[in-house]
Amino acid sequence: MHCGYVALIGRPNVGKSTLMNHLLGQKLSITSRKPQTTRHRVLGIKTTVVGQAVFMDTPGMHSDEKKVLNRYLNKTADSVLLGVDVVVWLLDGLYWHEYDERIFEKLKRAGLPVILAVNKVDKIKDKQAVLAFFAEAKEKYPFEQIVPVSALKNTNLDILEQHIMALLPEAEPIYPEDQITDRPERFFVAEMIREKLTRRLGDELPYALTVEIEMYEELPELAKIYANIWVERSSQKSIVIGRQGEMLKKIGTEARLDIEKMLDQKVYLQLWVKVKKGWSDSERALQSLGFLDTQ
Repeated sequence: MHCGYVALIGRPNVGKSTLMNHLLGQKLSITSRKPQTTRHRVLGIKTTVVGQAVFMDTPGMHSDEKKVLNRYLNKTADSVLLGVDVVVWLLDGLYWHEYDERIFEKLKRAGLPVILAVNKVDKIKDKQAVLAFFAEAKEKYPFEQIVPVSALKNTNLDILEQHIMALLPEAEPIYPEDQITDRPERFFVAEMIREKLTRRLGDELPYALTVEIEMYEELPELAKIYANIWVERSSQKSIVIGRQGEMLKKIGTEARLDIEKMLDQKVYLQLWVKVKKGWSDSERALQSLGFLDTQ
C-alpha cells in the first residue's frame, strides 16, 4: 500500500478545488469563477485498492497582503508544503505568471517531488505548442511528471492519480477507508452558503463577507441551521438582502438544496445578514469567525 499527503498548489483561480473534487469523485471544496474562493485548508481523502492519497486544497498562492485576511490566506497556502509527500502544481494553460517564480523558490526550498499538471488542455488546439511548453518546463524545474489535464472534464485525471500514487511512500492508510475529510459537516454548510453568495454577487462583495453557523441541530426528520452572513458595511448588507429580500431568498434556496443533498435529509435554513466593520482586517474578528486557528 502507498499512502501520504498530497498538496495541491497554484495561483488563485486555476482550478485546484475543481481538481480535488473530481479526483475524489464528490464535491468537498466550493468553486466559483472568482479568485480566492478557497479560504481554508480543505482535506480530501481518497482510498483505493493501491493506497490512500490525502489531498490538501488550499487558498491560491498570491502576492496581495493588504489585509490580515490576505496574510492568513498566504500563510495557509505556504504551510501546506510542510509535512506533505507529493506536490501537484496546477497551472492554468501554457504560460507562466510573474508570481510563479515565487512558487519555484518555495518548491526548491521544500525539496519535494513535484508533478506539474497543466489544466484546461481541452481548450488548446496547437499540440506543438503543448510539447514546446513541456520542454521549457523541464528546463525550469526537475518535475517528476508533467501531465496535461482538464479538471472540469476529467481528462487524464486517472493518469495523474497513478503518478501521484507511485510517488507516495509505502505505508498503511492514515484514515479509515470510508472517511473522506477531517472537517465537520457544519464547516461545509457554511462553505456552501458562501459559494452561493460568491456566485450570485458582484466581483468585489464576496471578499467583504463571510459565513458563520450560529446553530446546527440535526433532528430525526430535519436539520435546523441558523447562519449569519457577515459583511463590512451597511450598503453591502442591502446588496446581499436585495430588493424585498429577493437576493437572500435565492441564495438561501440554492444553499439549502445543496445542503440537503450533502446531509441526505430535509433542511430548515435561516439566514441573517449582519455588519461587522473591518472584520477582514482584524485579527480578533478573524479569530472569532474561525479563521486564524484553522491551518
